[in-house]
Amino acid sequence: MQIPDVPPQLLAALLEAAAGQRLALVGGVVRDLLLHRHHQDPWRGLPDLDLVVEGRAADLVERLPVTLEHHFGTAIPLRQQPHGRYGTVELELQLPQEFGGSWLVDLASARREEYPEPGNNPKVSPGTLEEDLARRDFTVNAMALELRSSDLSGALLLDPHGGREDLCNRRLRFLHDQSVQDDPTRLFRGARYSARLGFVLSEESLDQAHQVLSRWPWNWYFGDPVELTPPALSTRLRMELEILLASDQWQLALSNLKRWKSLRLLDAQLQDTDQWQARLHWARRMPVSMILALVANAKDSVELGKRLHLCGRDQKCLRQLGQLRKLLDTHQWPVSPSQWSYFFESNGLMSSGVALAIIRGDQPRKPLLAWLMRWRHIKSPVTPRDLLQRGWTPGPKLGEELTRLRDLELDKEHKHCSTTRENHEPFC
Repeated sequence: MQIPDVPPQLLAALLEAAAGQRLALVGGVVRDLLLHRHHQDPWRGLPDLDLVVEGRAADLVERLPVTLEHHFGTAIPLRQQPHGRYGTVELELQLPQEFGGSWLVDLASARREEYPEPGNNPKVSPGTLEEDLARRDFTVNAMALELRSSDLSGALLLDPHGGREDLCNRRLRFLHDQSVQDDPTRLFRGARYSARLGFVLSEESLDQAHQVLSRWPWNWYFGDPVELTPPALSTRLRMELEILLASDQWQLALSNLKRWKSLRLLDAQLQDTDQWQARLHWARRMPVSMILALVANAKDSVELGKRLHLCGRDQKCLRQLGQLRKLLDTHQWPVSPSQWSYFFESNGLMSSGVALAIIRGDQPRKPLLAWLMRWRHIKSPVTPRDLLQRGWTPGPKLGEELTRLRDLELDKEHKHCSTTRENHEPFC
């Protein structure tokens, strides 16, 4: 048996480099291979290979260039990125084109994990393959193929948690009764797996999620300082959310989270309303990220952005959204395109902040959309150089003239468009 698309020479080189260390394929590749071979699921492709080795992964990597050259007959360019804390090395191999070209290989040292506090980073120590499987999220991801030969003919399936039975039942089941408490981001991974594979979260796992969320075992509550948030409710949660929103099944995955009552890990308002679903479809047409559009629907989007450690630009955008909504609530609305443009630009608003207001359905929507899509791109028909050539001198007056000329250009659209605050029908 072979893995589709994976050259046997690559597995042979890795196995030879292991030099007696136990080496195994783990995670999604094993799950998807079993689904493909035994349950007639389509092969979903393989972006990378995940392997675990007992002992130091760095030792295997050190021997790998020689074994690669031995099996491919030529030196193989190899880039490596070690992640020292977890004994993991990320490899990028440039194989000959007939063997698939560039390959990504994640090679990890087998380890055991212990969570001293719920939601925090675990304490890590070297372990066996079996102990490495025991630290994973779902039974279907806690299987391994221990390599004995390059064609997998002698591979030994390690399935200590009943993953094969759950594959047969197309079921997602947590490994143990502390899974969600230790790392609630497993719910977000589960929502993504469920959407991608068509699996159902088991009743016992759903019960575990509900019980954990109802008693909130983490030493951080909504309203506490965001810098005290444990990683599984902040950085790791953002990373899982970004992966989920980048997937083709993002809508189904988010629906899973809502049905499991797990969106409250982000914000209670996201769990209690459905408005964000239609708004995210709008977001795909706007110059904002999906995660930013989702966070903007939270009760306190600025605080949630801080907690998730969104980038500085995104956090600024969320602050500007609040600023813009206050401006729209407290100011007399402008009338002409030039006045609207001055209204937005004099307050230093970014295009992404205006886009978020449009996505949320804030009023008046039409001038917001018109400025974002057209007006902000309109410039004066003459340049500073043109004015200087006409005899203008540098200084404030020149800038004022350029602004006046741009306003005239903007207001050419005004003869077709009008707005009133009363009827909320701003601009065509």
